Amino acid sequence: MPTMTASMNLPREVSRDTGRTGLGSPVGASAAGNRLLASLPESDLRHLAALFHSVTVEVGEVLYEPGQPIGHIYFPGDCLISLLAVAEGRMTLEVGSVGREGVLGASVALGHDLAQVRAVVQRSGTASRIGRAEFCAEFAQLDSLQRLLYRYTDTLLAQAIQIAVCSRFHVLEARLARSLLITRDRLQSEKFHLTHEFLAHTLGVRRVGVTKAASALQQQKLITYSRGNIEILDSAGLEAVSCRCYELVKDSGAIGMANVFV
Repeated sequence: MPTMTASMNLPREVSRDTGRTGLGSPVGASAAGNRLLASLPESDLRHLAALFHSVTVEVGEVLYEPGQPIGHIYFPGDCLISLLAVAEGRMTLEVGSVGREGVLGASVALGHDLAQVRAVVQRSGTASRIGRAEFCAEFAQLDSLQRLLYRYTDTLLAQAIQIAVCSRFHVLEARLARSLLITRDRLQSEKFHLTHEFLAHTLGVRRVGVTKAASALQQQKLITYSRGNIEILDSAGLEAVSCRCYELVKDSGAIGMANVFV
């Protein structure tokens, strides 16, 4: 199993705090970049937006470590955050990811003050951040926020369960295809950057395993992969190689999000 690099051992405060979210637009530009927030009633979003700080996060930054207190809650805009389960302090496995459709750290509102996963930035970008105490106070008062987060949490749990099952029973090539397809869906792009090391951490295997699986997909002309730069050439073919877990995760996500964004 891969071990985390030194640069990812400790959580770091996100960089370049740009100050409070402005309200020049009806809801605040940063907050509106998050679909979960944007689906709130405008009056509730106006109220919440005044409490947010807009922050920039960089690839590889660790926002949470298992067992450590959750200090801030993040609503991603254009960034993507990988959720890694950690065993024995070094072995990891991705159990989910959070993009502009979701939130990181909302479990504090349910009384879980300590992080349960390692949260690592997979794609740099911006997020709206709020302190734990402020978030819990607002959660207790806003029914609309409660409804959204209960539904979202249920959806995230369903996807985590399916990914865990996939990681136990399916071959690496199919799992890699599933992971690449989910990343594509979250980023809405056929091109993205993922290093061998990062993929090894997310899939819970050694880098040599990632190399072999990626080479197999390249030989089938499904992807190109060079120095971490990935391009999906044949989406349909990649879906055919992937296990059915991709469709299950995608469907549960689509259904769950359809129930969330009402």
